[in-house]
Amino acid sequence: MNAPRRLTAVLLSAVLVLGLAACAPGLPETVVPGTTVTAGWSGELTSTNAAADPTSGNVDVAAATRAGFGRVVAGEYVPDPTFGTVTIVSESPFTVRYDLAEPTWSDGIPLDAADLLLGWAAASGLLTRDAAGTGSTDAGADVAVPVVDEFARSIDVTYPQPISDWQQHIDVAVPAHVVAARAFGQDDPMEAKQALLKAIRNRDPAAIAPLIDVWHDAFVVPEEGEPESDLLLSSGPFRVDSVQRDAEGQSVTLVPNASYRGPVAPKVATIELVPAGADPVGEIGGRLDVAQVAPVAANAAPLDALERRDVPIATTHDGTVWALLLRPAGLFATPAARAAFLRAIPARTLIERGGGDWASSYTSSSSMLTAPGTRAYDIATEDSGFDAALTGADDAAGERTAAGVAAGTPVCVLFDRRSEFAAGAFAGLRDAAREAGWSAIDCGSDDVDAAVGQNGWDAVITRVPIPQSAGDIAAQWGTGGSSPLVGVADAERDALMTQLAQTTDVYAARDVRAQIEASIVRAAVALPIAVNPVITVTDTAVTGVTPRDGNAAPLTWDVAQWAVVP
Repeated sequence: MNAPRRLTAVLLSAVLVLGLAACAPGLPETVVPGTTVTAGWSGELTSTNAAADPTSGNVDVAAATRAGFGRVVAGEYVPDPTFGTVTIVSESPFTVRYDLAEPTWSDGIPLDAADLLLGWAAASGLLTRDAAGTGSTDAGADVAVPVVDEFARSIDVTYPQPISDWQQHIDVAVPAHVVAARAFGQDDPMEAKQALLKAIRNRDPAAIAPLIDVWHDAFVVPEEGEPESDLLLSSGPFRVDSVQRDAEGQSVTLVPNASYRGPVAPKVATIELVPAGADPVGEIGGRLDVAQVAPVAANAAPLDALERRDVPIATTHDGTVWALLLRPAGLFATPAARAAFLRAIPARTLIERGGGDWASSYTSSSSMLTAPGTRAYDIATEDSGFDAALTGADDAAGERTAAGVAAGTPVCVLFDRRSEFAAGAFAGLRDAAREAGWSAIDCGSDDVDAAVGQNGWDAVITRVPIPQSAGDIAAQWGTGGSSPLVGVADAERDALMTQLAQTTDVYAARDVRAQIEASIVRAAVALPIAVNPVITVTDTAVTGVTPRDGNAAPLTWDVAQWAVVP
């Protein structure tokens, strides 16, 4: 008796689905149905709010699922006018307008001023949790609440002083209507946005508290089961379709976002981010289409075999530079002693001994603050005086003696014993130092970070993150910085870093950064060696994979370009 009723229900459901499908935006014509690209991945998606939890895996996925005002390519900011524009509307007080074009979330809800204001609240610290796990409306209190133009979908932000990263300061990381709906229990997305606008404009502690909780907690990917659909909304070319776990690890499936109208439409129907496995190179052309690997001895022969079959192999760097750092105390308390030692060590020798068969993949560097291949690097190396100050000693032994260091003086050199490059570089350093009358002692460790903190070393061979912002530079090289490399104070350098943080012109910023670099060269505490390479291998059945330098989504930053060869 129930069969006709069940049949009627099924038919009604089918009609409803067809009706919704007719109203929903279709996939871009560029997408080839049935195509899949599988990428070996070492990351993990732990949150779909990369602004709250910027792990490498979360940033990888965000690069494919979030649009923005622009992105950095080869060290240069490239705007995306299809998302919106960022302009300085007043120099004094320094005011920036963040103005959206007409982007939409994958559920069809437009991005608007509420999304921008939520991004501002996060950037200004209004959504930051303190040590007790709660938020405070005191955070960002020195910054005026932006002027909101809901009709124009823009906000004008007035800053206490100019900021160098004004183009990238506001990021739309998650949908405001989702955050507000969960925080305030509002079902209607527009009403939810109005509640969010009111809470932030008024700096209402009671209303902001649930926003903080949702911002930090709601987007966390559960250990078991799938994230809820509203937490997977996308403004980028792809959206997360599923998150699966098995014995091998986590896999993330990306599919095209039908609502995306950015500069490049996606071309493949599915991208699978899967665990790379123990031998990703050996699985190219089989389980994997794309993988990124380290330049270690075990990969040399397999990659050479693939290259002989015309499999595309690209070399980029991971955003770190290998460097020889000196502790400005004890033996190296004086700049003269430090300079004498650094000038005795040819960086090319360290690259050849450390890189071995991969030496040609290590791009040499003469900068601690910029990456080779960028205009900022060209300016920094031209102005810093590095070549004259820290390379090519004509009489290395004589310089050591002139610095008051006796022949045979031991130098405790710390390095990571587990790293092929570091171990080989130390061997090269030891031989070069011996020729100049220094005695390099093997102080290698399996835990370099812990050993550095013990201060029992004179020099260390290590990888250093290349700073991306004025804040990063201050953390590494400023007096009392949060991540000091060698702890050498310099009031002039501190002043330059403050100036850089407030320099809004890209050309002027390059010049100031070069002056900071010159101060590091004069201190003679660091010898940059080479940027750390990453090898990307792509099966011949796939095109458009163009890895970029750095640690921010180096593989997934441009997935819309990926395509399967017909």
